[in-house]
Amino acid sequence: MPRKFLRKHMPDADAIRSHRLIALFGRRLQHPNLWHLNRRSVSGAVAIGLFAGLVPGPLQMLCALGLALPLRRNLPVALLVTLYTNPLTIVPLYLVAYEYGRLILGHPVSDRSIVPFEFDWSHAADSTVAMLDWMLALGKPLAAGLPALGLTLAVLGYFAVDLGWRLHVRSAWRARARRRLISSLAPGGED
Repeated sequence: MPRKFLRKHMPDADAIRSHRLIALFGRRLQHPNLWHLNRRSVSGAVAIGLFAGLVPGPLQMLCALGLALPLRRNLPVALLVTLYTNPLTIVPLYLVAYEYGRLILGHPVSDRSIVPFEFDWSHAADSTVAMLDWMLALGKPLAAGLPALGLTLAVLGYFAVDLGWRLHVRSAWRARARRRLISSLAPGGED
């Protein structure tokens, strides 16, 4: 089911490879593993996307591309998974990363609490600059927590997708075996 769902909603790999912009990059984007849907490729792509999603700024998809190419994992899935970070989720994720980094570095809990940043859409440019200042003020714990949280999410995502894929395949095999058994036991079935 997940493979059929992904195939249904993903663009055709041959059409993508023949696109003139993709052709500019030559053979690097032509490798079949970048477009193939299998357990290893998708679970690796999810891990890449989860890690790259915590890269600050607009570099998330470039980071996912830079990791998916040499590791030869499914490129569209890696790029799509980076979208878990967005203006609504980035601040809570950065707060979790800050606390994670504080825990890793052994920093004591400070008296002042961290006030979450609120993005003002009416002044998006000013809010973006203010968000960067807010992130820089968080300092070393955030710098240590972001890669640590990214790696943790990547490992958890990889094993969750791998396990889910295996369970789905096992369930499909069992269902197929049951159908065969039922058809062989039915009147007029195979003996």
